Amino acid sequence: MTIRRGIPPLLVPLLLLVAVGGCTSDEPAGVELADVRRAPVTEVVEAPATVGARATATLRAPAPGTLAHLYVREGEHVRKGELLARIRSPQAEDQLKQARQAARLASPAAPRLASPQVRLASFDTRSFDAKVSRHFARARKEARRIRDAQARKQLLGAIDLAEAQHRAQTRALASITAQLNQSINSVLSGVTSGFSGLAGSMASLQAASRTQAKAAVKAAEGTVASLAIRAPFSGVVTLGRASGGGGSGGLDGLLSQIPGGGRQLPSLPSTGSGGAGTPVATGVPVSAGDSIVTVTDVSRLTLSADIDETDVLLVRKGTRATVELDAVPGAGYTGRVTGVGVTPKEGTTGGVSYPVQLSLGAGTFDDGGAAPTPKPGMSAVARLTVRESPSAVSVPASAIVSSGRESVVWAVRDGVAQRRVVKLGAQGEAVVEVLNGLSVGERVVVKGADSVRPGQRLP
Repeated sequence: MTIRRGIPPLLVPLLLLVAVGGCTSDEPAGVELADVRRAPVTEVVEAPATVGARATATLRAPAPGTLAHLYVREGEHVRKGELLARIRSPQAEDQLKQARQAARLASPAAPRLASPQVRLASFDTRSFDAKVSRHFARARKEARRIRDAQARKQLLGAIDLAEAQHRAQTRALASITAQLNQSINSVLSGVTSGFSGLAGSMASLQAASRTQAKAAVKAAEGTVASLAIRAPFSGVVTLGRASGGGGSGGLDGLLSQIPGGGRQLPSLPSTGSGGAGTPVATGVPVSAGDSIVTVTDVSRLTLSADIDETDVLLVRKGTRATVELDAVPGAGYTGRVTGVGVTPKEGTTGGVSYPVQLSLGAGTFDDGGAAPTPKPGMSAVARLTVRESPSAVSVPASAIVSSGRESVVWAVRDGVAQRRVVKLGAQGEAVVEVLNGLSVGERVVVKGADSVRPGQRLP
C-alpha cells in the first residue's frame, strides 16, 4: 500500500505549536483552532522497490556435451568478449558433418525440357525443273517452225499454259510441306508441355531442398561456434548449474532449429542461473540449455518500484526520490525516475499498481559517511517527491474534512463558523497546501470539526 509522507519532521512541532497557540480557553470543549499560514509543503509517495542491474545475461549450453574448460570463478569481473568456458560436444560436431554432407548431396537443378522440333525437308525439284524447262524450250523451238500462223500461235499458248501449271504445282508442293511441319510441331508441343511443368515443379523442390540444407549447415556452424562461451558485456560472473548431460540430437533435431523448422537455436535469456543440478566445473556433463554462467553488469544500478494506481499519475520522468535499503539501516540513497510503465499489475489486496524505473545513486549514513554499494535483488523503500510548494498557503491536515468529492474546512470569521470548499495542492503528512478558498491569517478548526455547525459562534 502506498504511504504518503509530508513535510520534514522538524516542521511538524512548529505547526503544532501554531495550532496550540491559536486556541483559547474560551473555545467550546473539544474544538481547537489554528491560523492559516505560509509554509513549505512536500508530497511524498512511498512504494516498495527492488535493486536491479544495468543488464543480466545467462549464457547456456547450445548442445549436449562436456564442459572442457571453465576459465572464470564465482564473482570474478570479466570484460566484453572474454572467453568464459568451452564445451566439447561430439554431437554438435557430428551434426555439422551431417549437414555439410546433406548440402553436398543436394541434387542440382534439373535441366529444362525443350519442346522437340521436327522439320520435313522440302522436295528438291531443281533437276527435274531444269529438264522440264529444256523440254518446254525444245517444244517452243519446234512450234515456231510451223508455217501456219494460227496453229503456231495456239501451240505456243498451250506450251505457256503447261509451263505455268508446272510452276504452280511446284509452289503448292512447298506450301504443303511447310503446313505439315507446322502441324507436327504443334502436336509435339502439346504432348511435352506436361513434362515441362513437371520439370519446373521438380526444380522448385530441389531448390527448396538446397536452401534447407544450406540453412542447416549455417545453424550447425553457429552451434559449434557457440560452444566457446564469451561474455556479451563486461560484468560480474555467477556460475550456473548443469543438469547432468544428455539431450537429443541428430540431423533431424538440427533441421528443426532452422527457420521454418518450428523453433530457433537456444537464445541467451536474461534470467537467473537456476538452482537445481550440479555446479558447473571442468569435466561436468551438460545438456543443451543448461546455464553455464550468468554475467551481470553492475556498472549502473537501477531500482524497480511498484506505484499504486492512486498515485502513479503524479509520477513523472525526472521525479526525485530518497531510497532506504533493508540491508543498510541508517543509510539513505538518492534516486531519480527514468521511466513510468503502462502495464498494470494486480496487487495482493485487489488494487492495481504500475512499474516505475529509477536510477540509483550514491548513499550516505546519517553521520555523513559513505554507504556501501547495494547488490542486485536487494529490497528497498522508495520515497518519491511528487509535489513541492516552498511557500504554500497551508493548514494542518486535520483541518480537511472530506464531503463526497469536495474538500471542506471550517473557517472562523467574526467569531462565526463558515463552511468553505477548498482546492488542495501538495498534500503532506502534517500539513496540506490550499490553492483557493482560504487566505493567510484566517483561522480554521483543526480539532472537533465534526461537532461544528454553520453559524456556530467560535471565539
